[in-house]
Amino acid sequence: MKNNLEALNNYLFEAIERINDDELTDEELEREIKKSKQINQIAHTIIESGALALEAPKHFDDSGAERRVNNPSLGIGVNEYLEKAP
Repeated sequence: MKNNLEALNNYLFEAIERINDDELTDEELEREIKKSKQINQIAHTIIESGALALEAPKHFDDSGAERRVNNPSLGIGVNEYLEKAP
């Protein structure tokens, strides 16, 4: 699995498909539900991290700093933060 939001989204939909499998026994379904809950918690953390990464540029804008953000999971470029000259 690639480590980006598109892959995460695909993985979440795969988990939904596994839960919706009508051929699962009750035991298999329970196992998939437990796995899906764990996947959901991890996905939530990843999404919160991405949201924080999107907030960081706003902070730099508010402080008057020039910035280029590095967040490969969001497909955003090089990590450099430079203070603007007075």
